[in-house]
Amino acid sequence: SLGALSPEAHQTLAIAMNRIGAKSNTGEGGEDPDWWKPFPDGPYKGERANSKIKQVASGRFGVTPEYLQQAEELEIKMAQGAKPGEGGQIPATKVTPLIARLRHAIPGITLVSPPPHHDIYSIEDLAQLIYDLKAANPRAKVGVKLVAETGVGTIAAGVAKAYADYILIAGHDGGTGASPLSSIKHAGCPWEMGLAETQQVLVLNGLRGRVRLRTDGGMKTGRDIIMAALLGAEEYGFGTGAVIAIGCDMARQCHLNTCPTGIATQRADLRAKFTGVPEMVIHFLSHIAQDVREILASMGARSLDEIIGRSTLLQQSWLADHPRANLLDLTALTTDVDPNRRYAHRCEQPRNDRPGDVMLDDELREAAEPALAGLHPVTLDVKVRTSHRTVGARLSGEIARRHGDAGLPDGMLTIRATGSAGQSFGAFLTPGVTLTLEGESNDYVGKGMHGGRIVVTPPANAAFAGHRNSLIGNTVLYGATGGQLFVSGRAGERFAVRNSGAHAVVEGAGDHCCEYMTGGVVVVLGETGRNFAAGMSAGLAYVLDETSQFPAKVNRDMVGVERLEKGSEAEASVRKLIALHAEATGSARASNIIAQWDHFGPLFWAVVPHTPQIDTTLLPSHVAARAAAAAR
Repeated sequence: SLGALSPEAHQTLAIAMNRIGAKSNTGEGGEDPDWWKPFPDGPYKGERANSKIKQVASGRFGVTPEYLQQAEELEIKMAQGAKPGEGGQIPATKVTPLIARLRHAIPGITLVSPPPHHDIYSIEDLAQLIYDLKAANPRAKVGVKLVAETGVGTIAAGVAKAYADYILIAGHDGGTGASPLSSIKHAGCPWEMGLAETQQVLVLNGLRGRVRLRTDGGMKTGRDIIMAALLGAEEYGFGTGAVIAIGCDMARQCHLNTCPTGIATQRADLRAKFTGVPEMVIHFLSHIAQDVREILASMGARSLDEIIGRSTLLQQSWLADHPRANLLDLTALTTDVDPNRRYAHRCEQPRNDRPGDVMLDDELREAAEPALAGLHPVTLDVKVRTSHRTVGARLSGEIARRHGDAGLPDGMLTIRATGSAGQSFGAFLTPGVTLTLEGESNDYVGKGMHGGRIVVTPPANAAFAGHRNSLIGNTVLYGATGGQLFVSGRAGERFAVRNSGAHAVVEGAGDHCCEYMTGGVVVVLGETGRNFAAGMSAGLAYVLDETSQFPAKVNRDMVGVERLEKGSEAEASVRKLIALHAEATGSARASNIIAQWDHFGPLFWAVVPHTPQIDTTLLPSHVAARAAAAAR
């Protein structure tokens, strides 16, 4: 990712891949928007450092509507081969102002990616995220990165049925030097085992023709490519080999910000030592290609296409000097499970899209066109059902494609919906779009929203009080980087998880509210569940506590709680947000709180992160001392 790697190293890899028609991957952490345009000057004048593959990982760092629009492929990273089952972490020393800007965070604060995607707890949830991404950018292919392990074939079959366009099987040999040593040594499986199982399961279930297979994890030579092709892969990834080509000396200091070659560091003095250029990567891959060509010729094959999936061409070697190795039975890797060729053994279609699917946004597109073009405001009234998923994402994606993350002026497009909306209502919303819903919505409301406003209210004839009932589901505002959300009712679990910039008011929430939050403001006008603010490193939360039970529900590892100080700037901002909430939703509870502020104001708790902030511009003391001595 850009953050794990220095900007110079990341840029070099992207330019090299673009020159030869290959694809570079952003990793988790976003990308500098300046790289999406041709460089106006310098050694790469006229070229772009735009990575064709944009990754969407558990932290959703850097994921904005425009980021999604710049992709040819969108990759959902379920895990990493070098540390399967673990989340990611970038130390505070590497979160420079540039990295913080790209990740919508604060400089000098450690950033943590959760181990799981909190919107994926089943294969159906994964299918929903794939659907969301294809809604936001219908031109991009969507893939899923899995780790080689026993049983990965079953998971891959589910991924194919979830309408992914490609599946990546990552082996344990590659990956980052920032992984824990125990994971590098002991976790994961060889990609050969995972790839062979995936190929066999997909073939036997008639799914192989729908998806492309890709593999990586320690690819070094042309022989590795040939092996992967014979086991079923059509595409091949290089990570460690590529960074070694641009100067990595395997110092294993990636997580310490002390990389001596300027590749895995954000320190300016070390970045100045980086000497890599795109030609180095191109030469490396050219030699790999030459090696592949020569091996193919020795096999009597004219192209890689001719050998994909032909595992029977593999034979187990006999090692005279290692008799115990000869006891291994590798027939599971080389078996042809479909010798009669009843099913496809490689991908046979360009995309794996859901047949016959027409989104609500597609039906609204023509009527919304004047607003999309920025000509004049448009208001649309629609009825929604639970089958209407990801409402607003495709229109927002089109706005981002035309206008970038800046979007449209406020109020340019308003969609007034009534009914019960499906999952991901308002996902990836852009500035200028307002979604109002009179009714209720399922999980993932406002997922990845970057701007605009979402308002959810009970039906006008509702016989219940909104603040005592749930109007929206779980995992709301996951990875949001901006915008406003007002809900005249309760939310489910993990409200505002990984929120990076949205401002929200809700009248109650479940467990794990504000988990891993790094920005934005959340006001809760009611009870919350347990484990509030776990992993919250930045942002602010304010909770109305009428039962005096809230402090016991807070996870205080990274935050503290204090009463809202009367007459403070914080009190004024909270009152303003609640007033906006009352105006937008017509909430009787919010209006009552404003009217009786002298009573309710002292009942608010402020949740304030106490994560230490590091000045990333300062050099380590021993480096600064050496520099001072040299200057004398």
